[in-house]
Amino acid sequence: MDLSFLVVVVVITALVFDFTNGFHDTANAMATSIATGALRPKVAVAVSAVLNLVGAFISTEVAKTISSGIVDDTKVTVPVIFGGLVGAVLWNLMTWYVGLPSSSSHALFGGLIGATWIASGSGAVHFGTVVQKIIIPAVAAPIVAGVVALLGTYLAYTITRRSRQGTVKEGFRLGQIASASLVSLAHGTGDAQKTMGVITLVLITSGSLASGSKPPLWVILAAGLAIAAGTYLGGWRIIRTMGKGLAEIESPQGFAAETSSTAVLLASSHLGFPLSTTQVCSGSILGAGLGKRLAEVRWTVAGRMAVAWLLTLPAAALVGALSGRVANSGNWGVVVIAVLAVAIGGAIYWASRRNSVTSDNVNEYPTTTPATSPAAAA
Repeated sequence: MDLSFLVVVVVITALVFDFTNGFHDTANAMATSIATGALRPKVAVAVSAVLNLVGAFISTEVAKTISSGIVDDTKVTVPVIFGGLVGAVLWNLMTWYVGLPSSSSHALFGGLIGATWIASGSGAVHFGTVVQKIIIPAVAAPIVAGVVALLGTYLAYTITRRSRQGTVKEGFRLGQIASASLVSLAHGTGDAQKTMGVITLVLITSGSLASGSKPPLWVILAAGLAIAAGTYLGGWRIIRTMGKGLAEIESPQGFAAETSSTAVLLASSHLGFPLSTTQVCSGSILGAGLGKRLAEVRWTVAGRMAVAWLLTLPAAALVGALSGRVANSGNWGVVVIAVLAVAIGGAIYWASRRNSVTSDNVNEYPTTTPATSPAAAA
């Protein structure tokens, strides 16, 4: 088996995942600002792309958690990592198609865990780290972000209740430019590192780096550019779901949600917790919706999102396990999985063009009963 060939293929696949992570998660930073009119859609994704790139250089703590914390880098192989990445990419594309803001992070973790488990046994997966740094934060983070956003929204409306509402909304819209930008910076700090961690794991596994090494500069730059490019394209389907599908958001709520998300994400990156940006931002939006009296919160959409969150890790693990098993057979296995992945990805993209969501209609969320599902909204 030509190891150099495999390393190149897996690094490219990791950057493809990073690209899908960018357009899948653009909504996390910019959905509320676009929904309230604080930023024009194309301006929003451009700002988010630049700050995602900048954020990639701020910290590498999350990357170290992934490269040496989740799986045993002495037992995992390069083809297995490839299989895990394929599982993550396909799950990202499928959930993007139906407009579901699922977790790209958990898709990646699930793919790696499934592929590693099927190839090297359960002993190759550090389940203690998975529970401590992935499962527990995944449950706690959206709740914490939601409570903070709820309190922030309540205070914002309480403090400004005697002010002219037009002035209040315009002031918070200006504030959203800063708060949404900080979410993008935090997103780059956390999510770009996940791809850095995977590429670093590949380099360690192939013998190019010593165990426990930090990501090289070229890995940081490549991951930052890939997620920035994906962000700039804009995941309009998911932006519509998060901006208009979860709750009717006004500028004070948007500012509170974005500020809450930023605080939680930056704290988690500093501590090395690879949180799901999607879950944090979704929790903040729900909290902001609940923080305003008589605000409309669409619990049906929230429930479907929660189901997707529960399914993400095991579903990606299953696809990753199957892909890893075939890829571990040799170069031909890698080629077969790559061809299948490209074919499935192409089919999903082709289907999406038949009912597209663009920057021009991103704020037109269907409100009739049959269209309340994320699939109908897509």
